[in-house]
Amino acid sequence: MSPGEILDPLPDTFILQPPVFHPVVPYVTTIFGGLRAGKMVMLQGEVPLDARRFQVDFQCGCSLHPRPDIAIHFNPRFHTTKPHVICNTLHHGLWQTEARWPRLALQRGGGFLILFLFGNEEMKVSVNGQHFLHFRYRLPLSRVDTLGIFGDIVVQAVGFLNINPFSEGSSEYPVGHPFLPGSPGLEVPCSHPLPQGLWPGQVIVLRGLVLPEPKDFTLRLLDEAARAPVTLRASFADRTLAWVSPWGQKRLISAPFLFYPQRFFEVLLLCQEGGLKLALNGQALGATVLGQQALERLRELRVSGSVQLYCVHH
Repeated sequence: MSPGEILDPLPDTFILQPPVFHPVVPYVTTIFGGLRAGKMVMLQGEVPLDARRFQVDFQCGCSLHPRPDIAIHFNPRFHTTKPHVICNTLHHGLWQTEARWPRLALQRGGGFLILFLFGNEEMKVSVNGQHFLHFRYRLPLSRVDTLGIFGDIVVQAVGFLNINPFSEGSSEYPVGHPFLPGSPGLEVPCSHPLPQGLWPGQVIVLRGLVLPEPKDFTLRLLDEAARAPVTLRASFADRTLAWVSPWGQKRLISAPFLFYPQRFFEVLLLCQEGGLKLALNGQALGATVLGQQALERLRELRVSGSVQLYCVHH
């Protein structure tokens, strides 16, 4: 960066936090941009066979003395006669009234994928894709900026996600795809088969990191004849994002350029009748038109360019 050059400011909603693989528990980390309605935190791991209890705390700061307020305390307990979950709030050093759930959707020796979904007035929790509980806020969500994980738990991955931007036809919980625990990244260029083509409602998800000196990034969807009716290309030289036709014609996407060196990104492509909708870093950016028959004939996803991929899901 040259002297005096100022980087474009990025709103908090555009800043994705890198996933964390195999953190050592106890584990405390800052939540980039804090929490707000629409954000999700995903926790993937296992409960040890001899587990007594663990807790996931959404804290207002990370000081040791005085102890920070805990807006949301999620505390599964396995060692009691009837395993259960406690949710509570710590305010000015005092615990508030406990909220108790007598059933426990987690089991000793079992793996899990927990989604914490933050709404305007309450947090909802799903375990392995099923609704588990909801907990109404007692402190403002805007105060939460720290995640703490403690106790008897093996954590494989922690993810910080924006809510799925495609609202039509959505269920109570957005789809949460597991990370690849401990993966050092997928080699690029890479290719992934689409043996059944694409159909309405299917979502392609790519998560990764932009390299330090990027040149371009290209995502192609190829048909049975190896033609690419869908090409998405990001050019770092002129900071443009465009759909490219099979004949090389570019149609620029009128949106902020959200790929930045050494920053994480998330690309979502939602298949719907008549084409594909695009979102980048949780922001819906537009669509490209493609007939249903053309979508069904797509057989391959190819990714190339100056990125390191951590997740490809379709």
